[in-house]
Amino acid sequence: MRHFLAAVFILTTCFLSAQSASDFQKKTVVYEDTLAMDVFTPKGAAEARPLLIYVHGGGFSGGKRDEAGHLAFCERYTSKGWVTATMSYHLTMKGKSFSCDQPVQNKINTIFEAARNIHQAVAYLIDRQTEFGIDPSRIVIVGSSAGAEAVVHAAYWKETMTGILPSNFEYAGVISMAGALLDARWITKETAIPTAFFHGTCDNLVPYGNAPHHYCDANETGFMMLAGSYTLAERLRSLDQQYYLVTDCGGGHEWASKPIQDEYIGMIDDFLESDVLNERHRQTHIIYQEGKRSCDSALSFCSQ
Repeated sequence: MRHFLAAVFILTTCFLSAQSASDFQKKTVVYEDTLAMDVFTPKGAAEARPLLIYVHGGGFSGGKRDEAGHLAFCERYTSKGWVTATMSYHLTMKGKSFSCDQPVQNKINTIFEAARNIHQAVAYLIDRQTEFGIDPSRIVIVGSSAGAEAVVHAAYWKETMTGILPSNFEYAGVISMAGALLDARWITKETAIPTAFFHGTCDNLVPYGNAPHHYCDANETGFMMLAGSYTLAERLRSLDQQYYLVTDCGGGHEWASKPIQDEYIGMIDDFLESDVLNERHRQTHIIYQEGKRSCDSALSFCSQ
């Protein structure tokens, strides 16, 4: 009897795994020179579906598109009816520092190149929208850490699109997990799109507010000011535009990966469903008190 039940369990498990695997199709494509992405499409998708593209972190020097968590993220949203992709981009800082000893112009060039890679991936998929069943008006980009910096620049630094996407192209949404922008003034009433930010106030790499990248000193060659999640959300608020800000008072750079974990991913669900797909105009700020770090940013922002 024990052996029979074990056999039934194994067969059931195999069936469920096969059933799950049959819900989507995965295709790896090269979208630009040597750069590839894994594209997941729901099986039997006839109508044009929204597209969600994941951009990994790694300081522009490492990280991989096909890490288990990134693939699971794509599979999750494909099961919800999205076409999804996780993409590679040029790791121009590979073997180099991206901190206070890296000249500012090199940092800017690196971010610019990564943003253009995102547009190239998007252009590739738009050109094949019928094949993949994509609605070009509903494309959302999501990034972690360096990937978050890349996606917010792709969304708001319009020069990065030149020669790749039409001048009037606009993303349907952007999700930044511990990211920042070189200039908050790039966000205007005309350029604003639904934007979700996840950030810890004591992130010592990418500032939560307005501060230098990696908190470099002004006399260091890598000194570069960035507008972090709080600053960008405030910019959108001042323009009466929608945003979704998740703050962890005392939290650090771990928020580059926390949002895709089971405990927190419901907030991404909420943003995509309400703010992007249903175009609900709202200004959301969710505050956690999970972080244990002490920093000036935490005292400043969390005491308000």
